[in-house]
Amino acid sequence: SIAEVKVLDVQKRRIPNKHYVYIIKVSWSSGATEVIYRRYSKFFDLQMQMLDKFPMEGGQKDPKQRIIPFLPGKILFRRSHIRDVAVKRLIPIDEYCKALIQLPPYISQCEEVLQFFETRPDDLTPPKE
Repeated sequence: SIAEVKVLDVQKRRIPNKHYVYIIKVSWSSGATEVIYRRYSKFFDLQMQMLDKFPMEGGQKDPKQRIIPFLPGKILFRRSHIRDVAVKRLIPIDEYCKALIQLPPYISQCEEVLQFFETRPDDLTPPKE
């Protein structure tokens, strides 16, 4: 299971097009620590999956019952890849990750969360600028 998650920074990427990724340190209960890179859109996808899978915990019936954390909202404007937006979201994204892994195990260790934080091949060899 995931022991700790820390969002360290944002990084600009130009491949395949200009975007920012969050640099995230994931510590597993096995003692392993990995660094992964995720775009904001991937957090958004995860959030949508969580709300679909856990409608009660997402507060769909009763907002007071919501335990799934809120993801900082999508900011839509022409240049949404600008660094300011990515930097402004850094702390809220970090808080979101921390809140997510504090949830009861049936949520915090569900397949979607574990897959999201798992190391992928492109985390090991990030594109060189």
